[in-house]
Amino acid sequence: MSLLSFGSLYQLADQLASPLPVVAAGGADRTVLEALSIAQRRGWVKPILTGSVAEIQSLAHDLDIELSVFQLIDSDQPAVAAVAEVKAGRASLLMKGQIATPDLMKAVLSRENGLRTERCICQVVLMEIARDARRFLLSDTGITIQPTLEQKADILRSMVDVATALSDGASSELPRIGVMSATEKVTDSMPDTLDAAELARRNQAGELPGCIVQGPLSFDLAYATDAAEKKRISGSVVGAADGMLFPNLLSANLTVKALMYTADCKFGGVLCGAACPVVFMSRADSTETRLNSLAFTLRMLTAKDEFVRSGGPQDEGL
Repeated sequence: MSLLSFGSLYQLADQLASPLPVVAAGGADRTVLEALSIAQRRGWVKPILTGSVAEIQSLAHDLDIELSVFQLIDSDQPAVAAVAEVKAGRASLLMKGQIATPDLMKAVLSRENGLRTERCICQVVLMEIARDARRFLLSDTGITIQPTLEQKADILRSMVDVATALSDGASSELPRIGVMSATEKVTDSMPDTLDAAELARRNQAGELPGCIVQGPLSFDLAYATDAAEKKRISGSVVGAADGMLFPNLLSANLTVKALMYTADCKFGGVLCGAACPVVFMSRADSTETRLNSLAFTLRMLTAKDEFVRSGGPQDEGL
């Protein structure tokens, strides 16, 4: 299938009937203020910021950003305050701002006041490689350190949800998911290859529907057709993966950051599995990346709403 480009995601966000309220946990950050200011002017969002109002105001003054269009919530627990806005229905989206991931996740996963669901929470990154005109998803690049087989199956479901929301509608093809490893051979000495083979088996048995799964696959086989030809490996996912499911956080995070910093690419990330999609990238990312992630996450939310309005079931944790 073909995934929407970031250019197309921006166009869709520009066409929103009305801006959506988004709350950023930790608003005293240059890229947060710049991205939300741009998104507000384009009609995407109504921004809400939590954290030290004094710090936010000082930074906004230095950046010459007008705060009258922002709602400011003074709190020494910005993640808790931001989650409360979503929980109360005053915000449709949560954004990770100038805050450590563990602090954000503690608030999101709170059993009493958080956004926990039965789904495995994971980060899905959309990567767009200009040189090859390729767009694909990677997961889990930010949360689950060593996912179990069942967690991998749930992360795979989230990737399928994301791919479906990002489909450009040009064809009815199912998303092709490669289950990644260092080798395409199943071996007892590498337990992740056993998991990959099992996920592929479940897909073929109809237990993981709505996609085509192949694994284990090395990165070159999932990405490049010439590698497949040289290694004489075939399959519908080979050289054409729409999504790459990694065996653990280490391999996923290293891969995505290597691409981010060395390739001519655009990228953005969304957190899936919570009660609402979360705009989620590193605190080190640029204003452009925050905007990419916001456009990406807005599409996740609006695609879900479109599906529910069309009569489909509402799936928590998209």
